[in-house]
This record gives sequence, structure tokens and C-alpha cells, in this order.
Amino acid sequence: MHSLLYCVKKIGCWHKPWTRAGLVLGILATQAAAAAPLLSWQLVRQLPHDPRAYTEGLLSTPHGLYESTGLYGSSSLRLVEPETGRIVQFRALDSTLFGEGLALVNNRLIQLTWQEGQALVYAQDTLQPTSRWSYRGEGWGLTYDGKTLIMSDGSARLTRRDPDSFVVLGQTLVRDGASPITQLNELEYQDGIVWANIYMTDRIARIEPASGAVTGYLDLHALRQRLPPSTGTAPPAEVLNGIAATSGGTLLVTGKFWPAVFEIRLETVKPGGL
Repeated sequence: MHSLLYCVKKIGCWHKPWTRAGLVLGILATQAAAAAPLLSWQLVRQLPHDPRAYTEGLLSTPHGLYESTGLYGSSSLRLVEPETGRIVQFRALDSTLFGEGLALVNNRLIQLTWQEGQALVYAQDTLQPTSRWSYRGEGWGLTYDGKTLIMSDGSARLTRRDPDSFVVLGQTLVRDGASPITQLNELEYQDGIVWANIYMTDRIARIEPASGAVTGYLDLHALRQRLPPSTGTAPPAEVLNGIAATSGGTLLVTGKFWPAVFEIRLETVKPGGL
């Protein structure tokens, strides 16, 4: 509860403006609705991460980690060296834009903005802006399945978009059993499934993208205990957010203002669900 109160009191800390009651009810509803199984995982390694990065999107590529960060006046697109956390390339967004989800389509990086209705397109090798698209509603998470972009907006919907025009191609309602799962945030596509952070929780949902069925959850609250303490002027670690699938089949996960990135590997499904 302390983190929830901190979130509400410190305006600008959390990027989606919820009331305290709304936060609590949303989390309790998500927990009550959960019927899909809890997935077990193994920690592979821990890597350094910029503790001032308000992570919104994360991508693993042979060049390194591409990361989108948020907050007005601090949003950025960056290329990071995973082993050291060193920022190799950096592009700041205009102070009127709030960076959100990030996807890679061929050699183009596509970055959402929260309430500005703009999808920003960059050349992957230089991070130079090349174009932008407009859309209605909020932008939260974004991923690419090899054919279409998949976007979240904080609701229980996943929206498919054309990767060359950003035109809407269709929508899917995400459900655990009969219950819609809302607050879908950062997205990552891996081997036919979509991983989605559930905002304001330490859980990631595994989603069958065609049907929207939640087939399992990762509960990563234990990673918080492994976070190095905040030092200097770095802000306290906030919510889990940031998922990147690696070529080795693992996942890299981090959070807003987290001083570490964790590589995890899935194991077996625990019986009995959550």
C-alpha cells in the first residue's frame, strides 16, 4: 500500500492518473479474476540499468537493447549496451511528448506517445526521425509479430495495426476465462504469444493473440528484493515495466527507475493457478 500512496501523492511519478481507490480496485479486480496458471521461472542473470530511466518499452536486438522512456521533459529513445548499461545512442523527445511503447519493424523503430496521439518512426541505425503517424486514444504498449503491430491502450483491448500505415486492422479483447484483463501495458511478442505487463502489479500476462485468452501469468515480485538500493539522486524504483525477448528464448525484464535488468527463463507450469 505504501507504493500506492506514494504514487498518488507524487503527481507525475506514475504516468497514468489513477485515484487511490481506482488503483486498489483495479489491482483487486485483476487478482480476483485470475484463473490462468502461475508460470514458474528461473533467474539467469542480473544486468545494470539506468536508474533514471522511466522505462516504457524494451527491445533486444543484436545491436543491443533499444529502450523507450517516458515522463514529460525526460522522454527518450536510446540504444543501450546490455552488459554495462551504457547508453550508446540517445535521442530526447520534445518536452511536449511522453514516450511509451516501442517496436522494431525491419529497420524502423516505432515509438508510441501516451496522450499525444503520435507514433514516431525512426531509422534504427541512427535514431533519426523519418516520419510519424496519428492515432486516436492513448498509447501504452507496442510490439510486432512479423506481420502486424499489436498495441495496448491501458484497457483490455489489443489493437492490430498495419506496420506501414498504422491503420487499425482489428481488435481483440483479452480475457482470463470470462473476465477481461485491463491495464495492459508494455507488450512483447515471442514465439506466437504476447507478453503484457499488467500496470500497477508485478505480473506479466501470457496471451494467445488470436483469441485474447490469458494462458498464464509471471509473478515477478521476488525481483524487487534483488534490486540494488537507490543511490544519490536516483528516484525510488517504481512499477515493473519493460519486456524484451532474446534470441536465446529468455526474457529481459525491468521496471520504471529500476537500477537492474533481469534475464529470466520459463520453467514449468505450477498446478492450481494463482
